[in-house]
Amino acid sequence: MYDLVWSGMALATFVLLQFVNAPYGRHIEKGWGKEISNRTGWIIMELPSFLIILYFAISSRQSNYALLLSLFWLVHYFNRSIIFPFRINTLGKKIPLIIALSAILFNTINACLNGYFFAYLESYDQSSFLQWNFWIGIVVFLFGFYINQRSDYILMNLRKPGETNYKIPFGFLFKYISCPNHFGEIMQWSGFALMAWNW
Repeated sequence: MYDLVWSGMALATFVLLQFVNAPYGRHIEKGWGKEISNRTGWIIMELPSFLIILYFAISSRQSNYALLLSLFWLVHYFNRSIIFPFRINTLGKKIPLIIALSAILFNTINACLNGYFFAYLESYDQSSFLQWNFWIGIVVFLFGFYINQRSDYILMNLRKPGETNYKIPFGFLFKYISCPNHFGEIMQWSGFALMAWNW
């Protein structure tokens, strides 16, 4: 039931965002309420995903397979909530609090659903490591992680110290697609979904 509701919300959000630009990054604009620092926003909106999965991994008896999936999740969200916010040049940049709160809501529900599954509903065993979906999934996940990290590095080094103007990235996959950093994350979570092999 929850998976259908969650999938329905994803579809509704996808449709909505075809008509509304979410006000962050270069699309930020006034009129979306109170703003907080971009760095603080990143930390508070991504941290629930890390902490919730960590809680389920520590407090339950997960199979080795579920623990590995939890580990992949934790590595990604440790980077997103602790490392990434301090690598980006966000001095003086703001994000609407409503965007951070909506991300907290999403990340909390998403992590709770996945964490609960890994803690109490999974039925993986050692043979899960030999299945086709594990091997394809892990390759897709790791390749996506690499694409995401390399693209983020390029984006973070576009401007020289003191520069604030908008710049267009080039090189690597930026030659072929406009947001390889997002493409890398899509690959990561597609690989993760293959490995998890559940709704």
